[in-house]
Amino acid sequence: MGEHVHVRFSEFLGVSENGELVERSRCRCGATWTRTYREEDGEPSPPSSS
Repeated sequence: MGEHVHVRFSEFLGVSENGELVERSRCRCGATWTRTYREEDGEPSPPSSS
């Protein structure tokens, strides 16, 4: 059997109560990722996986 490769599908893109841009994505296998962007930082946070 072949190795699984995560394919990220966009699930949500919005703004949190703190004013951060929040991007959520998922894979068909059930894995999910959330990435947040803050204007002060200029760079996105590393994706967290669950």
